[in-house]
Amino acid sequence: MKPLARYAALNGYVDLCRSLGIDPAQLMRRAGLDPASLGLQDRWIPAAAVARLLEQSAAASGHQDFGLRLAESRRFSNLGPLSLVIREEPDVRSALRVLVRYEHMYNEALRLRLSLANGAATIRVGLELGEPAETRQSVELAVSVVHRLLHGFLGPHWRPLAVCFTHRPPEDPATHRCAFESAVTFDHDFSGMVFAATDLNEPNRMSDPLLRPYAQQILEGFEPSKDAAVLDRVRELVELLLPTGRCSIEQVARSFGVDRRTIHRHLADCGETFSSVLNSTRVDLAERMVDGRRYSLTEIAELLSFSAPSNFSRWFRTQFGCTPSQWRTRRQGTPPSVMSPPGGRRRPAGRGGLTAERA
Repeated sequence: MKPLARYAALNGYVDLCRSLGIDPAQLMRRAGLDPASLGLQDRWIPAAAVARLLEQSAAASGHQDFGLRLAESRRFSNLGPLSLVIREEPDVRSALRVLVRYEHMYNEALRLRLSLANGAATIRVGLELGEPAETRQSVELAVSVVHRLLHGFLGPHWRPLAVCFTHRPPEDPATHRCAFESAVTFDHDFSGMVFAATDLNEPNRMSDPLLRPYAQQILEGFEPSKDAAVLDRVRELVELLLPTGRCSIEQVARSFGVDRRTIHRHLADCGETFSSVLNSTRVDLAERMVDGRRYSLTEIAELLSFSAPSNFSRWFRTQFGCTPSQWRTRRQGTPPSVMSPPGGRRRPAGRGGLTAERA
């Protein structure tokens, strides 16, 4: 399946765009991403779309160092649950091993490799997006994030022996030299950095040995089974595809880079079908949209990929026991419990549920 990344990968993106005089919302839409979802840091999106966005943003701003500038806003906490465990590792070596082992929790396209030779440690950084795409900005962002992480562990005076990139040098490498404070080589055979192997033995001053087992348990709790992870991502893709009118099992399968049978198999292992996932996602979205005032009922019908408002109204009555207009009217000043769907909770249609009329 095509790898995904979290919206957390774009932390600081909006502020950087505005400081450079470019429109972040317009660029995100052009890359196929939803600006309104930036606040949902743990939502998964195609990693290739993130790479495209960063390249387009660099071109629009005229700054070839866009990825490095974005890295400046990164904090240790941006790694999410992973930061809890890395912070409690006893030394730099074990912290990097955790980062390499659990890289997929942050970005499935990211590939980190740590090797030792001749007294030097080398971290290689790569991206496997599942499709052809320019990765200059994404790679520079990733290398810079790792550099900042090591800088935090080893102190303000630490310097790598070398920083390398496979791509060609920018017109002005001043930002690169300033960011890494050491020699930067371009047109190299790998992207990453080289530093003294003895640095790996440096103790982690933030670590508390008594907290380490608890931190590891927290991390393990964040790792769902493979099928459950696929189910969550199918739901997120359905939510993204519904407004486009192209929400189908075929389109979801293409987004994952697999055939439809593979998607069906993973969903079946979770006791779901594509129809049941589609319907439950519609239920959640419909309740939120009808509750709000941003969209008319006709617009909501279109956003949920119904071919006509009447079809949406019939489906809504089946799910909630009233029409969308009745729901919207009664919610004005009516306690939520009074307006709950029949049975006191949402009722996804399950295996017998409706599918998208335009799917």
